[in-house]
Amino acid sequence: MSDIDVHGTVTGGFEAVREEFAAVMAGERGPGQAGAQLAVYVHGRRVVDLWAGDEVTGDTLTGVYSATKGAATLVAALLVQDGALELDRPVAHYWPEFAAKGKDRITVRDVLTHRSGVIGVDGGLTADELADDRVIARRLAGQRPYWRPGSAYGYGGFVTFAVVNEVVQRATGRPLREHFEERVRAPHGLDLYLGLPEALEDRFREVLPGLASPEELAAFWANVPGPHSITGIGYGLNSTPPLDQVAFLNTRRVRALGQSSAGGVGSARGLARMYAAAVWGVDGAAPLLTPDTLGEFAMLHSTGGDLVTGEAGQYALGFQAKGLRYPFLSANSFGHNGSAGAESFADPRGGIAFGYTRRRFSFDWSYPEHDRLAAAVHRAATGA
Repeated sequence: MSDIDVHGTVTGGFEAVREEFAAVMAGERGPGQAGAQLAVYVHGRRVVDLWAGDEVTGDTLTGVYSATKGAATLVAALLVQDGALELDRPVAHYWPEFAAKGKDRITVRDVLTHRSGVIGVDGGLTADELADDRVIARRLAGQRPYWRPGSAYGYGGFVTFAVVNEVVQRATGRPLREHFEERVRAPHGLDLYLGLPEALEDRFREVLPGLASPEELAAFWANVPGPHSITGIGYGLNSTPPLDQVAFLNTRRVRALGQSSAGGVGSARGLARMYAAAVWGVDGAAPLLTPDTLGEFAMLHSTGGDLVTGEAGQYALGFQAKGLRYPFLSANSFGHNGSAGAESFADPRGGIAFGYTRRRFSFDWSYPEHDRLAAAVHRAATGA
């Protein structure tokens, strides 16, 4: 345990959340304090705004990795709500080249629910290729799926939403990140970016590698699936050299392009406010999503064993199924985490919008503080 100063505010009734956050931060291992942020909205009003650690403030931006998928899914939901996209149309309706190698019947819904089998490419994608959704899409167009589409589901960590972006580009003439900027980020003042402007680079803090003893590392690597396994392909490990996830968002080109699967940069405030804006509205604005759209995208779609991640993968439509991840939340809770430790979700019934970021990877991608913080927030918000 170590002493650490926790900064920020909580409203009355959320003091226990601050205490839990302080306890989490006090248990952080390693030299210095890489730090974290926690923000919570309840029915559209911010009630928790906390941060701690070296070089971390409430305004600090860092890489949120796959929490980006929540932002990308919100754009897809808005376009479905508009009638610009149809979930059960084949991807090839919008993007004819995608039909190659048996992918002609894969629908937009299949992609959003990780049922397409298109999780990577033979031989892998380089880090430079993975920075750019359009480059990823060109490689995926000629790739045969890794299982029969619709027969199972599996997570494509770095490529799935390149398909979504290409569909959005073909259907609307504009990339997904432009829709996010104009319809979500800018009007709601979100500190969450798909394409970080260079003028904001001074607020970015690099993601730090995980810390572990030699024995812990040896045990971890002894059980890591091979690079050409389904899991290895899903996480981009089948390229030469294998993808360095820590270096990925520490690269300016990745941050500038803001690819739709894992290239987002933001803060806990940005993540929480996005989900609050989507479900309840913030600062007097109407919610972004109608009840019908919210019901469709929060509905469970892919449950049971994920071919890539195992039992950890449970999905609504585009979003992770957070009601299964945290059983104290309502059944239709939804959101998305990120491999560096970001977590974000909305509980429509409980009124909670939750955002958490941290700067240091866990060496084994395990973040038990998510459970502690989410439970503390739920207790404070609902009196449970």
